[in-house]
Parts: sequence; C-alpha cells; structure tokens
Amino acid sequence: MEGHSTYQPKNKVAQWFESRLPIVGLVHSSAIAYPVPKNLNYFWTFGAILSFMLVVQIVSGIVLAMHYVAYAPVAFARVEHIMRDVSFGWLLRYIHANGASMFFIAVYIHIFRGLYYGSYKAPREVLWILGVIIYLLMMATAFMGYVLPWGQMSYWGATVITNLFSAIPVVGEVIVQWLWGGYSVGDPTLNRFFALHYLLPFMIAGVVGLHIWALHHVGQNNPDGIDVKSVSKDTVPFTPYATLKDVFAIAVFMIFFSWFIFYTPNYLGHSDNYIPANPMSTPAHIVPEWYFLPFYAILRSIPDKLGGVLAMFAAIAVLAFLPWLDTSKVRSARYRPLFRIFFWIFVVVAVGLGYLGSQPSEGWYVIVSRIFTVYYFVHFLIILPLLGFIEKPKPLPASIADAVLAKHAAGGATVMAGASAPETK
Repeated sequence: MEGHSTYQPKNKVAQWFESRLPIVGLVHSSAIAYPVPKNLNYFWTFGAILSFMLVVQIVSGIVLAMHYVAYAPVAFARVEHIMRDVSFGWLLRYIHANGASMFFIAVYIHIFRGLYYGSYKAPREVLWILGVIIYLLMMATAFMGYVLPWGQMSYWGATVITNLFSAIPVVGEVIVQWLWGGYSVGDPTLNRFFALHYLLPFMIAGVVGLHIWALHHVGQNNPDGIDVKSVSKDTVPFTPYATLKDVFAIAVFMIFFSWFIFYTPNYLGHSDNYIPANPMSTPAHIVPEWYFLPFYAILRSIPDKLGGVLAMFAAIAVLAFLPWLDTSKVRSARYRPLFRIFFWIFVVVAVGLGYLGSQPSEGWYVIVSRIFTVYYFVHFLIILPLLGFIEKPKPLPASIADAVLAKHAAGGATVMAGASAPETK
C-alpha cells in the first residue's frame, strides 16, 4: 500500500543528496502520493489530531521543564512561580495540563472508531497492538505528570496508585519501594516521576513512528471495511484530499481546545490540587484524572485488592487480543447489524464506568460498577467471539466506488419516492 513516489529532483545538488539520503522522496511517497480510500470520514482525522497534540505536549513540556524543580519541598511553589512570574507561564501550563485531556479525548474517539469499523482485523493486527502500547505509555506519562504539581490530589493519587503494586505476590513490595525510592511517597518519588514523565513522550513518539509505518504498509481501513482493489477507482492521493481534511479538523479541534484554555482551564482538574501536598491530611474523596475513571471503577468494583489490580490491567490488556477475539470476517459495523447494537451498549457501559469511578465507593454505585465490569469483559470474551458464528452480515459491495454509488442511488430513490407521493389533506 505504500505510495509510489513520482518525485524527481530538479537540480544536481538535489539529485546528489537524494541519491544518498532519499528523505524528500520518502516524504513525497508517504505524505503526498500515498493513496488513501476516497470514502474516509472525519473520524479518520483523529490520527492527525493526535500527532499534532503529541507535538504540542512535547514542546510545552520541554519549556515547562526549564522552570520546574523536582524537589518536593519547593515543587508546589515552582508551579506557582511558573503561573505567576514566568512570561506566559500560565498559558504554557494550561496548554500542557488541558492538552493531556485533549489527547485522551482524541485517543478515545480514535479507539472507538477503530472498534466500530473493525480497524483491528487482519492484516492490521500489529498496527492495533502498537496503538494499545501507545495508549499504555500515554496513561503512564499522564499519571506521572499529574504527580508533578505536588498538590494534595497529586500526592495522595501517587500514594494510592503506587500502593496497588504491593498486591502483586513476591515482587510487589520491591516494585513499590523502587517507585517510591524509599518507604513512602516523597522527594525520591517525585524525582523518578519527573525523569520518566520527561522521557516517555519521546518513547511515545518512537512508537507512533512505528504505528504510522505499519499503517502505510498495510493501508488504511475505511468506513465500509473493504480492501482497496484499484488505486484509480477507490483511492485518492493523500495530498491534497486527506491533508486539507486533516488541517480543517485540527483547526476545529483547536477551537475546542482553546475554549478550555481561556475560559475553563481548571474544569477538568481537581480543586484539591491547589492545596500543597500534606501527608498528614487525607482528602475526603481521592479520584484520578477523568481519563482513568473507567479503570478506577473496575479496580474498586472488585472486593479483593489483587483481584481489582488484575481486573484493571486486564481491562486494558484485553484490547491487544481483540483481533483474535472478534471472529467475524466482516470489518465494518455498517454491515453487522447485531454487532452495532452490542457496540453501542458497550459505549454506554464504558461511559457509565467513567461516571461511577468519579462517585464514592458505596451503595448502589458499587453494585452497578460490578455489573458494568462484568459486562465489559463479557463483551470482549464472550459476545464478540460468538457474534462471528451467529450473526448474518449484510452483503458487502465489491468496491468502495460501488458502495458510494449505491448509497447515493438509495438516497436519490428516497427523494424521488417522497416527491412522487400523493399529497394528502
């Protein structure tokens, strides 16, 4: 599926350089001549949005690191120094803090789009697994970054989450002491988390490079889930068609992002994090950032500590096995009516777990969390494998062009039928 570059250097210097390092030809073949399915909708722009947000996070994070000090007694004050004394420091911090939330909003839409259209199916298994690895690295990076302001929720969030590893038999206590750098959350913990928080985004960038490479090798999926058979019939060049759509989507997303930065910069955070960390005062209700809440609800729904930890990690790990758990040969939910119903039930359950994770672990919240947790795993381990045998998909069109023409023909027939219907009084 790689695009065949038609780039020809115009002068001798360019020809000399291209014959030794064909980087311009590589860019031309992968970002200009690369063929993409002509029926991609705006859900396919979130890959570009995520790439853009990764650059925003890395650049803003590097500048913030120039002013931050990973020393527990002064960490909170240094964040206030950035906000009050550094030129446009408030803007940098709000971009970085809200950028993490924007990153996760985009990645969750990206994941649900992949689930709906079957983008994990052969030959895209490795592409999907690389995406799950990126997601895990994102979660680790975001958690460690949340600790750096060293407010109340940062400190106690670090204490609660790192303590979970102690439930692992034999090596649990060793892992916790390594993460802490001692026998409690303190200055060594902050240093470790700052170093890892700075390093991991570059690891994410590296895996993203592999992700894009794998994508360009096997080709993009499309809303109809049809293999592209004819470059001239079913595809268009990446530039300008997909490029302009990506640029427009990024601009719209930036408006949404800017609204949080300039109007409600603390809406997605927690007010307790504006209180300096105090090991002697536990917050009334310890909650992680919103993007961790579904897994936090799964963790709390299991009464056993080890069982909760295993369920939480299994909820993420099961995504990596999705290409083999879904036994249907049809990719897109457009042609899978039964799968479509269960998909939307799963979306409701996932959002519901997020809500339940933000509520106290008591009463009916716990009961519903357990029901939703059971359904979460049933969806992947039972429903998806069975659907491949019991579901009767709709007939697939022969090509993307046929699917588009059939859609327009059906729409035209509906309009004509409505126009020719007798008028009633």
